[in-house]
Amino acid sequence: MLSANEIVGLHDERIRAWHRELADPYESLAKEAKPCSDWLAAVASQHRANFDLWHIEDEARAIGATDAEMADVKRRVDRTNQRRNDLAEALDRALLDWLEPLGLPNPEASLHSESPGLIVDRLSILALKIYHTREEAERAVAPAGHVERNRERLAILEEQRADLAGCLESLWRQTLAGVRRFKLYRQLKMYNDAALNPAIYRKNLEQTRKLSSLCELPIDEPHGSAYKGALRGEIPERRFSAGGQPVTAYLKDDPLSAKP
Repeated sequence: MLSANEIVGLHDERIRAWHRELADPYESLAKEAKPCSDWLAAVASQHRANFDLWHIEDEARAIGATDAEMADVKRRVDRTNQRRNDLAEALDRALLDWLEPLGLPNPEASLHSESPGLIVDRLSILALKIYHTREEAERAVAPAGHVERNRERLAILEEQRADLAGCLESLWRQTLAGVRRFKLYRQLKMYNDAALNPAIYRKNLEQTRKLSSLCELPIDEPHGSAYKGALRGEIPERRFSAGGQPVTAYLKDDPLSAKP
């Protein structure tokens, strides 16, 4: 089910393929990705989220980016980071589902502090660092000492990845042997949830209060429907019935909660 070497190889292969696609949009039509198991396909999806996140964050560092561009990048970073964490959790669920018929993980075994999904996520980021550091180490035109510095960094990153891959392999073997166990650790991100992020729900509540006089809604009543709606990210909209009487409807105003 799990092979650290397969994961590392997949990470490297997909990074090279995705960068070729960035350079040539028709590359994906000419060369299809190698077929892989459902498990490795899930690993590749999680890796893609990190790949996208890496390059979106690069846009935020671009010189001359406007405030509007920075705000757009921040929202894309938040959505992509949510996807990254959700997919890492999905990896752990897949492993736990596979282990369950075997009576594993052993509930009496020692608990490992980090789950395999989170380790795979770290391996994904290391693969991206290695790819881009290797690019810098092989630059034909670079300042004095640049190549040497990045060769040193590359050696460190490769050693760290080899160590981490070994730890993942060891955790999996020990889990199968019943002497180690892991759990699904939920990230429970709050910033994309309109009901949990104060910057979102306070703004919604403020907008709702401004519209309440038009809609004649008891917005300041803690148990009122408009108050509850605002906390859910709903904004009141004044509409009129066929008879000309004002009625209240609600609009969703929660762009950050949209799935990519």
